[in-house]
Amino acid sequence: MAAANQQPLERNRGNKLPGDPNSIPQIPPTSSSEFSRRGVSRRIVLKHVAAIGAGAALSLRPVLAGFPRVDSNSKRGRIDVHHHMLPPFYMDLRRAVTNVGPMPAWTPAKSLDDMEKNSVSTVMLSLAVSGVAFDAGEAGRSLARKSNDYGAQLVKDHPENFGLLAALPLPDPQGSLSEIEYALDILHADGIALLSSYGDKWLGDAAYAPVFEELNRRKAVIFVHPNAPNCCTQVLPHVPASTMEFLFDTARTIESLLMNGTFSRYPNLQFIFSHGGGTMPILANRMARTFPKEFASQVPNGVLYELKRQYYDTASASNPTSLSALLSVVPSSQVVFGSDFPFISAGEPANDLMHSGLPVEAVEAINRGNAARLFGRLGPK
Repeated sequence: MAAANQQPLERNRGNKLPGDPNSIPQIPPTSSSEFSRRGVSRRIVLKHVAAIGAGAALSLRPVLAGFPRVDSNSKRGRIDVHHHMLPPFYMDLRRAVTNVGPMPAWTPAKSLDDMEKNSVSTVMLSLAVSGVAFDAGEAGRSLARKSNDYGAQLVKDHPENFGLLAALPLPDPQGSLSEIEYALDILHADGIALLSSYGDKWLGDAAYAPVFEELNRRKAVIFVHPNAPNCCTQVLPHVPASTMEFLFDTARTIESLLMNGTFSRYPNLQFIFSHGGGTMPILANRMARTFPKEFASQVPNGVLYELKRQYYDTASASNPTSLSALLSVVPSSQVVFGSDFPFISAGEPANDLMHSGLPVEAVEAINRGNAARLFGRLGPK
């Protein structure tokens, strides 16, 4: 492991961003005292639009784009690859599901406000949230299409601030192939967002091979967010799946991709695994040591080789324990900034990384450089 990854890590955690369910259907007038010679800052504008509903914000088109910016050098800010959007139609579906837990209030303006406060220039929006199933058939296709159209409109209105990781109805491989074409060719999404499992199938399942073959052809970035599979939704009473099961399911889907040869067969795929790969860093050596010999042809370069070339975000993994474990397996070049907004503010991983003891160059790469390398339009012009 590189010396850059051997530095001590110190704790300095941020605070979660509380939800605000209120909404205001119009922007109040701005007093002249809030303007400066350099123009109107995004924070001032956001003060007036923070409570606008998501639908209203879209109907206003580029509300913020019409105002001059103080932070004009946005290309040097953080890139957050783990940033959820919660459109109204998704929340309606969510409320119809029992026992999925509360959700924070979200609007595009809330995202922009958190970005402003924490020096995040661009976030990759995704609907990869556990709780509402992407069913096979028309319901799943419709949810993916509505999600992608919604996110694409936000990107169109604020191209410097938002990117899109498009949803796929993966239990439906044919529907997913159609949505890949639409999302990448028509909407020009920056990548694809998938869940770690669908029902009781993990991403390495043979049924999904046509989807990964097409994504490999396109050299796509694939963001993987954990889910709770059918087998393991109520393992321990009163313990939410997000507490432990999500982290294990990420490791399961990584093992599935290894066992079925997806990583080696489709080398152009660029995976980003949430939460520092879940329990993978703790299990990595065990996964390599106990990998079945009869499946060795699926990982011709070895298990650790495949693990080291994937990407992993810092959401809930920027703390000293998790980050140390991750960097003991992969180089810092494979770690990207992720917050898990609106569940967690970007301030938490930002503060953790700032006080991590890692070299400045490594922190800057995690904050921006590594993601800019993945998402070409955000790299040097």
